[in-house]
Amino acid sequence: MKIHIVHSGYFKLDGGAMFGVVPFTMWKKLNPPDENHLCPWAMRSILIDTGDRKILVDTGMGDKQDAKFQSHFHPHGEESLMSSLKKLNLSPEDITDVFHTHLHFDHCGGSIVKNDDGSYALAFPNATYWSNQKHWDTAINPNARERASFLKENILPMEASGQLKMIPVEDNYEWLPGIKIRISNGHTEAMMMLQIETDQGTFLYAADLFPSKWHIPMPYVMAYDIRPLVTLEEKTKFLEEALANDYKIIFEHDPFTLAGSLKRNERGRIIFDQEVQV
Repeated sequence: MKIHIVHSGYFKLDGGAMFGVVPFTMWKKLNPPDENHLCPWAMRSILIDTGDRKILVDTGMGDKQDAKFQSHFHPHGEESLMSSLKKLNLSPEDITDVFHTHLHFDHCGGSIVKNDDGSYALAFPNATYWSNQKHWDTAINPNARERASFLKENILPMEASGQLKMIPVEDNYEWLPGIKIRISNGHTEAMMMLQIETDQGTFLYAADLFPSKWHIPMPYVMAYDIRPLVTLEEKTKFLEEALANDYKIIFEHDPFTLAGSLKRNERGRIIFDQEVQV
């Protein structure tokens, strides 16, 4: 089993929203903002090659939204989802599975393309698309807090295609040999992280539980999270487990660090240790 990093470009989000209750004077030193307090963030997908399956995990925000939408998020950078796949000698037709950790626009927008006639289609026509029913129901009937993150044009075409399947909402569920589903409910309902066994060790693709290495310390909880106190509990649980079992964490949104290991400092707190290769 091999993991490949698939860069889907960069975008900007408000630093205060990303760092939650952490004061501006502290977080601005980590990811310096522009004059509008917007910070750059990565959209880092992964490609899991099992030998007989090519599994794309998350797909960035895509490029089908109008100029007004894009002006809020400033997508930038030379890399895109399709160009990154091309570097791996893969075409959209080669992808067998598209796995969504959750259906916020910056995680699933690249899964659907807009045709010249205004209709929508699967970006990966031969793939099975994966979600879970609990999260799906939230995405198509969103609460007021998340409504702007769940875009129907990113979601409903999956169901209409007939190629959408649901995964049981069960933590530690073995989806495929060497790949377990880990469930998190702090950021959004039934977000699915992937725990992947490779020759290089165990990797946790942490989605928005640990979007960057800066979100490992407890106070760093995004204002986007629907249940911040649950996020704190989940961070404690997964950090202890990851440290005990030497998991490496892949950071989906960290603009600089792809993945890293953990250690316990002299005060007994689990912190980022060092960057590791994927």
